[in-house]
Amino acid sequence: MKIQEGRVEIRDEVEIGTAGNTPLLGDIFLPPLRQENRPAILLIHGGGWMQGDRKQLRGYGILLARLGFVCICNSYRLSQEAPWPAQIQDVNCALRFMRAHSKDLGIDPERIGVSGNSAGGHLSLMSALEGSEEFEGEGGHSEFSSSVKAVCAIYPPTEIKMLEKIDPLLNAYGMLMGIKATQEDYAKASPIKYDLDGFPPTMLVHGSTDDVVNLTESTNFYQKLVDKNIPAELHIFAEEMHAFDGASGYGRSVADLQALFFSKYL
Repeated sequence: MKIQEGRVEIRDEVEIGTAGNTPLLGDIFLPPLRQENRPAILLIHGGGWMQGDRKQLRGYGILLARLGFVCICNSYRLSQEAPWPAQIQDVNCALRFMRAHSKDLGIDPERIGVSGNSAGGHLSLMSALEGSEEFEGEGGHSEFSSSVKAVCAIYPPTEIKMLEKIDPLLNAYGMLMGIKATQEDYAKASPIKYDLDGFPPTMLVHGSTDDVVNLTESTNFYQKLVDKNIPAELHIFAEEMHAFDGASGYGRSVADLQALFFSKYL
């Protein structure tokens, strides 16, 4: 894909919705060329659902905007602020915001994709599942759809596990779900537990030696997509650990993969 000449326009700290009385913010990255009906990507940060912020994926926002994609890096409530499903509700709110403001942002509302890293990868896969009102929330723009046309998940947890005999402070799954969550709740928060019929085209990216989120989280999900005849890509980076794309060379390589994938399916 050709890099657009000129500067990416960045709109920081735009209110994209609300969580109770708290505004949900997003940083918007607009391509140098002013066009209409452009493809758009929501970028969701990681951090075990308990830390991190939207600034983590700022580099991806700039790189992909230079290639013609309107990008938004969104914030969402962390697990210490609110338990599941607050996080996916805030993500779906951001997707509805993109459609609500599609004309101003030059977005084609039928060409919206989502990408996320780690916990954000999990949320990107969950956002591609449709039909649960519980996951929509009341953050705003309820008259618009939160559907996505394609999804990229980078080293994502695909099964949320109810763990025992582990320090609660180290149990990101438990922090996410809260003490009242049942096994059924954990299953409903796990994208691999769904049927996946009608799931959108998906790209998975993972390091082969990831010791935070095991490679099988992606390979098992990929196999389920293939079994369902869903268009799917799996890119495994040999001998790379979790968050390997934080190194600039790898980050650019993953951005190039994202651009090729989204240009095909958006």
